[in-house]
Amino acid sequence: MFSGPSNFVESVDTAFWVVMVISVFFLVVITFSMVYFVIKYSRKKNPKAENIHGNVTLEVTWTVIPTILVLIMFWYGWVGYKQMTEAPEDSMVIDVTAQMWKWTFKYQNGVQADTLYVPLKKNVRLNLHSLDVNHAFFVPAFRVKKDVIPNRNNFVWFNISETGSYNIMCAEYCGLNHSNMYSKVIVIPEQNFNFWLENKSRLKSGSQTTTVKTDTVSN
Repeated sequence: MFSGPSNFVESVDTAFWVVMVISVFFLVVITFSMVYFVIKYSRKKNPKAENIHGNVTLEVTWTVIPTILVLIMFWYGWVGYKQMTEAPEDSMVIDVTAQMWKWTFKYQNGVQADTLYVPLKKNVRLNLHSLDVNHAFFVPAFRVKKDVIPNRNNFVWFNISETGSYNIMCAEYCGLNHSNMYSKVIVIPEQNFNFWLENKSRLKSGSQTTTVKTDTVSN
């Protein structure tokens, strides 16, 4: 938690922990209170039930406090989400096509690959498209996940600060081989990325391979 290569790690993890801490706190308090009152007001000790009329102070308290907590959780979630929906204008654009059961990545110079190569410390925008059913583009290490829906344009963006190899998966059940819909994001220095992209564009599809110095550490 709070560590990772993406610019979204801190905001997503903070929102997660805010919700988690509040939820665990009230789980403990409510559970303890239930057990306490069950024992204290058991039928053995209180054979004759008594009617209790409304308590305005108590009712206001249990309305105001949850409302404030929900607004706090909403704020942390909204701040992080808003950042994800505003890709910088200088972002490098890559088209991502999802289909049963693979990912295809197309660069602006026409190069296509089934592994996503991106440069280090550069804003990258992925335009997401589906050829068939609903998919979801998910890179856990980057804390990004977005639905990929037929006939609808969607996108994600990120800026990665560490070289490495990171898993891409489909987070939406898309059919029989859904669990096999994996790929990789390979983050490499910009100079190496430019070398790969320029040379890849000169090769005939499937005829040759290009060796890239990735300087990566598998994750």
